[in-house]
Order: sequence, then C-alpha cells, then structure tokens
Amino acid sequence: MNRRAVVLLSGGMDSAVVLAHLVRGGHEAHALSFDYGQRHRHELACAARVARQVGAASHRVASIDLRAFGASALTADIAVPKDRDVAHSHDIPVTYVPARNTVFLSHALAMAEAIEACHIGIGVNAVDYSGYPDCRPAFVEAFERLANLATRAGVEATERGGRWMTVHTPLLDLSKAQIVRRAVELGVDLSLTSSCYDPSPEGRACGRCDACQLRARGFADAGLPPEA
Repeated sequence: MNRRAVVLLSGGMDSAVVLAHLVRGGHEAHALSFDYGQRHRHELACAARVARQVGAASHRVASIDLRAFGASALTADIAVPKDRDVAHSHDIPVTYVPARNTVFLSHALAMAEAIEACHIGIGVNAVDYSGYPDCRPAFVEAFERLANLATRAGVEATERGGRWMTVHTPLLDLSKAQIVRRAVELGVDLSLTSSCYDPSPEGRACGRCDACQLRARGFADAGLPPEA
C-alpha cells in the first residue's frame, strides 16, 4: 500500500500537528511550504525546524509571489486587524488570502503526482477557522474530486476501478484546545511553531491578531499555561 504523503507545512501549530499525525500513522510524509510574499515569512524558519523535529521524509519550499494580486493584509500594505472578538466573529477577515488553499493544494497535488504519493495532508479547521471559506469540508471534498479527475494518476486509478488521491484533514472538526492537546499527545514541540500574522522582525508574536488570539485561547481551554 502506498503510504507516501505530501503535507502542507506552514510553520504554524495546525500544520505541524497534521505532519506529526501522518508520520505517527506510518506515512512517508514529505513537507511542502511556500514563500508566497507573506509578511510573516518568519514561519518558514519555523516550518524547517518542525519538519526536522517531527521527522518529515523531506521538506521543500516553493516560491509563489501572491503579492502580485494583493487584496490581503498578509500580502499587501493593509493593516492586520488586532483585538477583534474572534470568539463571536464569523465574517471573512482581511487576512484571507484570495484562493490561497486552492493554490497551495494545487502545488501539493503536482508534487504528489511527481513523487508518486497518493495522500495530501492539510491543517484546515472548520471550528476555529477565522471565517476562511477555503477551510470548510465542502471545499476539501471538492478538491479531492478535482484531484482524482484532473490528473493522469487519478484517471489511471479510475480506469482500474480505484481512487488515487485522498486529502487528509485530521483537524477539521477539532477545537483549538483539542488541537493543542493532540500536539502534546504527538510530542510536537509547539515552541518551534509560529501562528502570528504580524510578528516582529525577530519573529516575536504580536499577541493581538486573530491567529494569536485563537492560539492563546486554545492553550487556555486545554488547561495549559500561556506561552512565554
């Protein structure tokens, strides 16, 4: 059975847990990160550290300049929202990067076909997801159908009466607290990860953006002390 997988690894907590989950499950997990012009490029250094700590079979960084399109606080000169009430807000915030997960998954799909992997892992979450439309179950299901329709590997598997690609979303229905607890269970060193959308030049988290608030709430709800 083919256990090779491509795992999208941002350097944040969620993707680190997905990588560890697949490694623990016996997959040969190849991590894929992106330098896409994001203001929080510090996460790439975190991704490299996580890949080593968790035991990825390999780690690649692909370059895509999404600043060419902008329209997001992560890729354009737009202020990152701070101190929002993320517990009760379900609008799509300005930190949404247009079609980012579609772009990333498409690259992961190409890599998977090239290295003969038939699994992709992504840390999308439909509970504490900041309102992003490309973190919903319907999106993941649609992409998996596309993956099996629009590739040579998918067509050949269908002709044999099987299916080629499976997209793994082990965090989809978990709260941030449950993700923190899962990280602990898997031995993921969360101090190596970064979730902040607007870190200092040294990589220090701002503590006030949506991602920082969701992360802090996850630690608190999990009954763990706040990070230093």
